[in-house]
Amino acid sequence: MDDSEAGPPVIGLPERLDRKMRLGPFPSSRDALKFVTYAAAGALLAPFASPWVWLPVVCLGFAVSIWRPDGQAVDERALAFTLWKIRAWDRRNSMKNESSRTIVRQALLQLSPHRYVAILRTGGTPVAYLPPDELSRRFELFRELLRSSEGSISFLATTVPIRSLSVRPPTLPEDEREVPALSGYSELVALLCRRRLLRRVYIVLGASAGSTEEIGRLEGRVASMLERLTGLGLRPIRLKDRGLTEAARRFGWPAEVTHG
Repeated sequence: MDDSEAGPPVIGLPERLDRKMRLGPFPSSRDALKFVTYAAAGALLAPFASPWVWLPVVCLGFAVSIWRPDGQAVDERALAFTLWKIRAWDRRNSMKNESSRTIVRQALLQLSPHRYVAILRTGGTPVAYLPPDELSRRFELFRELLRSSEGSISFLATTVPIRSLSVRPPTLPEDEREVPALSGYSELVALLCRRRLLRRVYIVLGASAGSTEEIGRLEGRVASMLERLTGLGLRPIRLKDRGLTEAARRFGWPAEVTHG
């Protein structure tokens, strides 16, 4: 056996089919247009300041347009960080406002003295390749679910990234020769999870009064909704405690957990 056959097997991955086309030294035509924008901005500033101002702006625009650490441009990263800071600051201010706070008690969210809601969370189920009969049956089940819903009901559909830790190999292999293969597999799983998203749907059921009768009726609606969603092939859960608090913030309801 020669030296080329030593070591763990290596599988070469093909080029991405969805990679962006380069335009000269620029990663894409969008980055080339960004450079032209920087150059135009420097040219507009030159008559008011100094002609030498244009050259640093052009150099800065060229560097920002071609340098993409971790696949993201520097100015895009700075803009995303700034927007995140603004959202975090607004959220802290809203949570400090006593009038905007809501209270989580058990599995119900109190929005006002006489307004309670329950929140369910579920994922999605693939229907593109279902037989026509099964697809029609699920459509009828979902339509019946909407028709039978009494009171207020709201839906919020969003996406979340897949957590790679839940699908990575949990332990290291006993044989040290398998460590490189396991490391490569873990890296491949992390990359795939970074490019894949999961569907997440929040369902809010509300009660218009805080009486014992209305709360009991709301609990019955929640149980019926859970049963009907399960019949659609979904795995719904009712949010409580921390999960309910995080879902409330998605709807713009900063929540305060109390134990009373």
